[in-house]
Amino acid sequence: MDENDLLAEHFEADRTHLKAVAYRMLGSLSEAEDAVQEAWLKLNRSDVSEVRNLSGWLTTVVGRVCLDMLRSRSSRREDPLEYYVPDPVVRGTDGVRDPEEEALLTDSVGLALLVVLETLGPAERLAFVLHDMFAVSFDEIAPIVDRTPAATRQLASRARRRVQGAAPAPAPDVTRQREVVDAFMAASQGGDFDGLLAVLDPDVVLRADGGKLLAAASKLVRGAEAVVNQALTFARFRHAHRTVLVNGAPGIVSVVDGRPAALMAFTVVDDRIVEIQILADPERLAPLLPADLADGAALAGDDH
Repeated sequence: MDENDLLAEHFEADRTHLKAVAYRMLGSLSEAEDAVQEAWLKLNRSDVSEVRNLSGWLTTVVGRVCLDMLRSRSSRREDPLEYYVPDPVVRGTDGVRDPEEEALLTDSVGLALLVVLETLGPAERLAFVLHDMFAVSFDEIAPIVDRTPAATRQLASRARRRVQGAAPAPAPDVTRQREVVDAFMAASQGGDFDGLLAVLDPDVVLRADGGKLLAAASKLVRGAEAVVNQALTFARFRHAHRTVLVNGAPGIVSVVDGRPAALMAFTVVDDRIVEIQILADPERLAPLLPADLADGAALAGDDH
């Protein structure tokens, strides 16, 4: 096996880890794939004969690529960030998860956390993700963000305070989470406002992202009563739908006219729903679903 083959083998062994880094940095599965591919191209163009820790080198390369992508994105973003729901990792409830999903969801990277990460500046996000989630040293991160290690530590510290104050940690018992979500759905289907209030945290946040085609559906709603008053938002989930896991937490995919139409994901803390994320953009949702979930006929057959 020649040197190029060895590098390719090493890269493939690191691919899932690198995609996990990029997913946390970008909140987009397709962009994460692009960042990993760019890292592969940089590896092919670089002399790494003196690199002693190739995995660490690749991690910092992906970080640098993602930083550039974030800076470019922030300069051209047009959509209001408050409505944006990052790409979810969706799977069925059969308990089967492939190694890439395991890597993507290590450390319980829920949509609530990804939403908060979207509010960080590019350099803050990189410092926090690489150091706090992947144990990269500040000495290694500093050159990427063009700061001293001490200043880089401050970036991560500021990001950490924002994340800890804004990203609720979901309950560890997924079965109990599902029971709370089922109670929410039953109350919604029955028009039981008191039942809805019983499972909603008083400060619950609902974020709906309709994308460019359904911009009118985008909204940010705060408070249990305000969310209950948006009960019609849940109408599309009342009939044909399938229960799923969204970044490891309970979720629901709705079906309209035989096609996946929207995704609703929940964050449950202390038996109360504290966040609801709705991705109501069918075109964006479809490629994010596994093949069996993207099959509208199969979904339509799972009425609840």
